[in-house]
Amino acid sequence: MAAPVRSLSLDTPVGRVSVTETGAAITGLTWGGDGRDETPLLLRAQGQIAAYFDDPHHVFDLPIRIGGTPFLADLCAALGAIPAGETRTYGDMARQLGVSAQAVGQGCGANPIPIIVPCHRVLGAETLGGYSGTGGVETKVWLLRHEGAAGLLI
Repeated sequence: MAAPVRSLSLDTPVGRVSVTETGAAITGLTWGGDGRDETPLLLRAQGQIAAYFDDPHHVFDLPIRIGGTPFLADLCAALGAIPAGETRTYGDMARQLGVSAQAVGQGCGANPIPIIVPCHRVLGAETLGGYSGTGGVETKVWLLRHEGAAGLLI
């Protein structure tokens, strides 16, 4: 029997988001939604997301599970190691993981838990790159400014 999927929604400065729990781990964060499940883990995630928007250097401490390929799991682990206020390029991440920059870009776009797994901290060599959240690059810019990486955007 599959573990139940539960979600809880909250309003943030970058729009309404819904965080998803499956089998005692956070497995997703999407824009929009109307989740109302108040499990201990989802309430903890809600509190940590709110803490991040109050203090951009808040470090998430949640059990997460990345579905998909082993590469996506490895990429998300590497993304989680980028400190707030710092960025890497797709090329930097590609060299670290031994894959192409294009694969890193596609993996960032497939990140199932944005914000918590900070794919917004990865930029193109000469552009901002994309962002999968509502608002696209504007949301990415907001998150980077929130974290004090605005000097990179000028």
